[in-house]
Amino acid sequence: MYRRSLLMLTASACLAIAAAAPARAANPQVDLDTSAGRIRIELYPDAAPKTVDNFLAYVKAKHYDGTQFHRVIKGFMIQGGGYDADFKEKPTKAPVRNEAEQSSKAGLLNVPGTIAMARTPDPHSATAQFFINVGDNKALNFPSRDGYGYTVFGKVVDGMDIVNKIATTPTGSGGPFPTDVPTQRVLIKSATVVAPN
Repeated sequence: MYRRSLLMLTASACLAIAAAAPARAANPQVDLDTSAGRIRIELYPDAAPKTVDNFLAYVKAKHYDGTQFHRVIKGFMIQGGGYDADFKEKPTKAPVRNEAEQSSKAGLLNVPGTIAMARTPDPHSATAQFFINVGDNKALNFPSRDGYGYTVFGKVVDGMDIVNKIATTPTGSGGPFPTDVPTQRVLIKSATVVAPN
């Protein structure tokens, strides 16, 4: 009887502790409603906090609405977030510091389905443009050739078929770009935070 009471007390204590502990927030998710279909992305703030905050700030500011996937390379990646349908470059905030080392150590690599920040040769130059990997792009992982690599901060959790469809669309020249532009524009009609509510 004593043992049973002790077990019941222990179970009750565990439940009380669990109830008192703060619930861990779910990872944020973002829907990209594109002209090719919907892509849902889950973001990982524990692995790349500054990058996720930066991306979400652009989403909430409606920066991505009306932009296009302006660079598409079959077997490599699809890139967007910087240019509207008329190839006008959208203004951006200050660059975000490269977090590729941290996100890599957390297990986020440039493999098919992950989303990473696009940048110039300056490792700390990423602003709004991003890309979704469609190949296993080991050369982009930390430390890469420049000692940094490209920060992965999330992955596609629904709509990878849409990503692959975009990745195989015919390309040519467009706007200021001589190659790799979809001949039929692929637009991000809207980007919306869908979780957590």
